[in-house]
Amino acid sequence: MGDNTSIINRLTAVGVLGNVLLAAFKFVAGFLGNSSAMTSDAVHSLSDIVATVIAYIGARIGQKKEDHDHPYGHERFECVASIVLGAILFLTGAFIGIEGINKIISGDYGQAPEAIALVAAVVSIVTKELMYQYTMHYAKIMDSDSFKADAWHHRSDALSSIAALIGIGLAMMGFPIMDPIASIVICLFIIKLAYGIIRDAFDKMVDTACEDCVIEEIREIVADTEGVRGVDCINTRKFGNKIYVDLEICVECDLTVEQGHEIAENVHERVEREIPAVKHVMVHVNPFNIHNPDHD
Repeated sequence: MGDNTSIINRLTAVGVLGNVLLAAFKFVAGFLGNSSAMTSDAVHSLSDIVATVIAYIGARIGQKKEDHDHPYGHERFECVASIVLGAILFLTGAFIGIEGINKIISGDYGQAPEAIALVAAVVSIVTKELMYQYTMHYAKIMDSDSFKADAWHHRSDALSSIAALIGIGLAMMGFPIMDPIASIVICLFIIKLAYGIIRDAFDKMVDTACEDCVIEEIREIVADTEGVRGVDCINTRKFGNKIYVDLEICVECDLTVEQGHEIAENVHERVEREIPAVKHVMVHVNPFNIHNPDHD
């Protein structure tokens, strides 16, 4: 795991400390400022603490090397972490939405929000967007799905704070119903994001094929390798944040086994070198038949 360990530790520290301070500030601001939208936003920030801890666990396990029980590696543990993160996000959004709906049904909007709730919303927007940028930057460096999901948790909090800002502002202007409506808008933002995270994680757990552009890139690399006369078959599958590739290539019929093996090794090395996300390539060699119209 090497240098990634220190990155993971830094991201976790920033995520936990930042969310603890921000959640505490928003709870106080929501209580003193008479804003249900800000209190809902504080709950969202609080859930991000759990999300960051789960991202930490998923990243640490996911980057472990292969072992006897896991010969293909541990990348899918990050997918599991992402699904848990998505589920937490979904439940948080549902809770916020239900609270907002109950307030509208009961007609109990409470007192008009105070200015401190408005200030808290602005602070939250700026802080969470900075946390998103910081976390996503290093998540991409590590290619960590769990910390990418955690980064989106931060972004969702920033978006929900924008909704809270609008709702609080309108409530202060004499439209108190806009405060709980803002909570419902926050709910919809969060649930949509949770769905995207969970769907992406499931795609990577069920051996989904790569996008057509990735397959075409692999085909071009293979076809350009010296000694390859054609590409018979390309199968890909996502394994966590890595890609496994199964290839069938054809070479001249009169080559020795050793020569055919050397071409296959060159294909193997080129694909893994030129597409970093590819973890392993399996190459099967077929004889090239000039009478077979399927071979170019």
